[in-house]
Amino acid sequence: MISFSFRSFSIAIRIPKHIVSTVHQIITKKVLSGIILILVLISCCAFYYFLIDGTALAYNDARSHLNIGRRVVEGLSTGLAQLGSVWLPLPHLLMVPTIWVDIFWRTGFSGAIQSMLAFLFSGVILYKFLELLRVCMMGRFVALAIFILNLNILYMQSVAMTELLLIATMTAGVYYLVKWYQSDWVTDLIKSAFFIMLSTLIRYDGWFLLIVAGGLVFFRAFFEKGKKHMEGSMILFSTMAGVGIVLWFLWNLLIFGDPLYFAFGPFSAKAQQDQLEAAGVLATKHDLWFSLMVYLHAVMYNSNAFLTLLGAFGVLVFIFDRSIRFSVRIASLGLLAPFAFNVLALYFGHSVLFVQGLSGDTWFNVRYGLMLAPAIAIFIGYITHRFSRVRLLILGLCFFVILFSFLSFDAVTIDDALIGSSGKNVSEVSGWLKEHVPGKKGYVLISAASHDAIIFSSGLPMSRFIHEGTGSYWKNATIAPDRWARWIVMRTNDVNDLTFKAMSQTTGFAAYEKVQSFPFADIYELKPEYLRQLQYFHHP
Repeated sequence: MISFSFRSFSIAIRIPKHIVSTVHQIITKKVLSGIILILVLISCCAFYYFLIDGTALAYNDARSHLNIGRRVVEGLSTGLAQLGSVWLPLPHLLMVPTIWVDIFWRTGFSGAIQSMLAFLFSGVILYKFLELLRVCMMGRFVALAIFILNLNILYMQSVAMTELLLIATMTAGVYYLVKWYQSDWVTDLIKSAFFIMLSTLIRYDGWFLLIVAGGLVFFRAFFEKGKKHMEGSMILFSTMAGVGIVLWFLWNLLIFGDPLYFAFGPFSAKAQQDQLEAAGVLATKHDLWFSLMVYLHAVMYNSNAFLTLLGAFGVLVFIFDRSIRFSVRIASLGLLAPFAFNVLALYFGHSVLFVQGLSGDTWFNVRYGLMLAPAIAIFIGYITHRFSRVRLLILGLCFFVILFSFLSFDAVTIDDALIGSSGKNVSEVSGWLKEHVPGKKGYVLISAASHDAIIFSSGLPMSRFIHEGTGSYWKNATIAPDRWARWIVMRTNDVNDLTFKAMSQTTGFAAYEKVQSFPFADIYELKPEYLRQLQYFHHP
């Protein structure tokens, strides 16, 4: 009802609820449409900037992700088996529809497009999350600005990495779980399970979220509805949310003969961590306090120290806010699952993260701290709403922090890619291959596990390389290299390089001479007198 009064006269107009509701929906849709348009523009501009700037392919892992997708459709041995077991398959499967186009592969767009779409989806979900918590419009916009104007977020949404895709699916999974807590609609529980299932096929952080979310489903169903309702809810949720993990175990069993090959195989994270531990650089293992400090620093470098502390304050206020249902407060803390996962992974030695000046003298995997960016933004948005008297102060401080980060171009994820251990310079080796291999017959024998970035940066077709994933080609070339490989790229005397390991056990390697030695790898070429016996079936 709307009332108008003038001296002793007054007029009251009753507006039907359905009209008010319709007007509200129209305004909400207009606002959301505007947000989506802004997100699209920011996303495209960021991708174009980093592409032109030359940093879109700085991460070695980005080039490896692109190569995995490309090998599914092009190479000496194509097919889904090229997905391998090191990384979970969803990001590479999403590349397949576009990766066959050379320019999409070479520019990294096939991997970046999914990060860009995830950036768009994450922004929408973040806004909807705060709307679900009944946060005011200013609080929603402050949170959205903190997230989408984070330079680290903008960079990672522009490259072929998995962080933004994981952020989008995990945040959506928690959002629909909280919505289910409020609505009790089974469709919200199904949507939560679906997005969490997707996250379990992107990175192992999603597996931990599945455990956390499963506990939250059990908590609500059992204590609010009883045992029978709990059983039904748990069966429904776990069946859908866990199907991705079951398929991954099955994949490893069928392709590699061991359901746990991804966890304990020669290319697993465990194998890599064992090497680091032997080298004495796995400092966080079995040190909980140091693990906590390392990850906290990574979070602050990714989201700014002030904003991180402000977000942490928001978490505390949120937990004790009795105006929000206790169960909803508990469910919303699912946003912090990445924090617990990463600290535990560092503590148990399943992960490695270097923060320059704290754990090592370089950067490495510091992007893991970006996983808390949505939570930080959401809880800052919440306290902006909660403390109405200081909203303008919070807005001003956040604006200053964002402006300063842009002016100083302070993005630790870019530092990690350019000067840290996440982006080794392979230009010398790949440049030599680019100059000397085209126009000549013969294959290049190389370990993709060690040198995928070289393969990508060489600019050569996948069909010119013999690597671990090429089946009989690899088997024959490692037994009799002089009959199959004209060039060999490897780290001499490094037993972790599978090519060197194979060459040290075969007499055929005597037919090669070292033609170049670089800090990252050495290049060997077959001596001219042996070229006649060389097998070659593909042309450049």
